[in-house]
Amino acid sequence: MAKPAGAGGTTDLPAADLRVRVRTTSVDETIALGERLGRVAEAGDLVCVWGELGAGKTQLAKGIALGLGIDDTVNSPTFILMNEYAGRLPLFHVDLYRLADAADALAGGVIDDRQIEGVTVVEWPERMGDVLPAGRLDVRIDGTGDEAREIEVVTAEPRLRRLVSAVR
Repeated sequence: MAKPAGAGGTTDLPAADLRVRVRTTSVDETIALGERLGRVAEAGDLVCVWGELGAGKTQLAKGIALGLGIDDTVNSPTFILMNEYAGRLPLFHVDLYRLADAADALAGGVIDDRQIEGVTVVEWPERMGDVLPAGRLDVRIDGTGDEAREIEVVTAEPRLRRLVSAVR
């Protein structure tokens, strides 16, 4: 898998603590992976979900919502940019698919001061380019359709190690 832009960096923690690869073979397994992330999420966490159309990005977001205790139906906010859900922590679910670049994302208000109080999940984070914060968890999903998913969870941020550990 290609390394996402901005995911590099050095740390004194073992690399194994900051990166894990897993395989899911069903939608339910992808949701369950997201749920494990949501259970250990803390205020201010940023989760960037990378993958092609149909990779399961929204399914992962649904799982994170479950882990945050959110009972609402989570749908992709493609046409409105961001949905907010109330749970143990607020979930800000952002979809940048329809945007061209960081200028569009910033003009669209996808960065919000309220997000520090909750968990932000961004689909299509590559649209943010160089303004994408380095202190984030990247979830890269390879696979579409009915095939299994190879999922890499990685961060350069030591404080997010708990999220990587939750995936194991």
